[in-house]
Amino acid sequence: MKKEKDFKITFLNPPYIKKFSRPQRSPAVTKSGTLYYPMWLAYAAAAAEKAGFSIDLIDAPADGLDIASVTERIKAFNPSLIVIDTSTPSIYNDAGVAAALKTALPRAFIAIVGTHVTALPEECLRLSQSIDAAAVGEYDYTIAELAAALCNNTPIGDVTGLYFKDGANSGARPPIADIDDLPFVSRVYKRFLRKENYFNPNALFPMVTITTSRGCPHECIFCVYPQTLMGHKLRLRSVDNVLDEIEYIISAFDGVKAVFFEDDTFTANRRRCVEISEGMLKRKINISWTANARASLDYDTMRAMKRAGCRSLCVGFESGSQEMLDNIKKKTVVEGMGKFMEDARRAGILIHGCFMVGLPGETRETMAMTLALAKRLNPDTVQFYPMMIYPGTEAYDWYSERGLLTTKDFSKWLTPGGLHNTVIKTEELSSEELVRFCDDARREFYLRPAYLFYKLRQVALHPEELKRTAKSARTFMKYLLKGSDVQKETND
Repeated sequence: MKKEKDFKITFLNPPYIKKFSRPQRSPAVTKSGTLYYPMWLAYAAAAAEKAGFSIDLIDAPADGLDIASVTERIKAFNPSLIVIDTSTPSIYNDAGVAAALKTALPRAFIAIVGTHVTALPEECLRLSQSIDAAAVGEYDYTIAELAAALCNNTPIGDVTGLYFKDGANSGARPPIADIDDLPFVSRVYKRFLRKENYFNPNALFPMVTITTSRGCPHECIFCVYPQTLMGHKLRLRSVDNVLDEIEYIISAFDGVKAVFFEDDTFTANRRRCVEISEGMLKRKINISWTANARASLDYDTMRAMKRAGCRSLCVGFESGSQEMLDNIKKKTVVEGMGKFMEDARRAGILIHGCFMVGLPGETRETMAMTLALAKRLNPDTVQFYPMMIYPGTEAYDWYSERGLLTTKDFSKWLTPGGLHNTVIKTEELSSEELVRFCDDARREFYLRPAYLFYKLRQVALHPEELKRTAKSARTFMKYLLKGSDVQKETND
């Protein structure tokens, strides 16, 4: 019987387009140079290592590796199990990678994971005979248990959370109840990844991304993680567990400037936000940090967060029309957004505002309301983009059922260069009109003299902002200044 330590697992973010940010909610090559850590894949690798298995983690798009380089490294490691991350726009490519690896390592068991796999497991398995199983939902322990079954030659059909080529499945795995039990994902980053590869314009560079919770209690129809991988039940890491990991990051990553909390909504539990903030002050943890938030957060919570080092928040304002917000089940109120922005400025926290168009019932008038809201709120940075929809979400079903999805060829979710592509329309607006509006709105917002002066002043007063701003601007400005390309989606 093979010992666990002798059983090897490769976790692969497979090669595709260089700098393709597969792990983010809307996978693509981004205009701002954003590249996400392969966080969920790394969490699964950490869980497998904790179970005693030998692991390797490869992030091919971040390291610029092609299939030949990846195959060479995997053959040298000689794993018995290969876990391949996937996404909607890259799924055909990812199936091809699985086939190439099966040819090179015919005895290796290949499992695929990700949001797209969770939404369409049987369809994904049909893409290649080289794929042996699909792990759906939260797959951390599914992969560890699959490895144990393969290692000990016990039935893999008893491992919950798997779909197989013959159409069988082992049922849904419940969400992980105690997420403190998961090892620090940053320890896996430290061993296998280069922090310099990863960038988010909302955080100081270089930064490390972690999550302090799983699941989201809100039910926005477009958000893919709660509707596929993590569910809507909010599960929280303990405050001490989070603080311990931040202290590890500061000690282990030379020159790290920031931590990005990639929770669906870090601020879902305001009391816990304050407890984490107070804990950072008590432990004298000194690092900049950024998180996702809703436009209903109060001043007192933001003030506590700012005192503990919170630099910025990424906020989904989405629309200037209350009707549109209600149609996507956002459960925020346009009238309260101005007060939120006033409170954020008073607290000294920068806001990155996200605005979407093409929502159910969208018209030219409601899009104009969205641009007007963005200008009125005047966040530090913004993004305008047509709604991106993915299998497994309520939004995908809504557009598909009404004939408003322009293609079901998932490779068309990207342009040939890897940028987001708009695959929806509305009853009134074409895909081209949605993209054109976003192009124009972006220019209208960013090229205002008052905004340009604000940015120059910000960099002059806060030199630490220069590296982040310059890194983002190098790629973003060429898209900002060029004319509209009607098929290129505008998400940052």
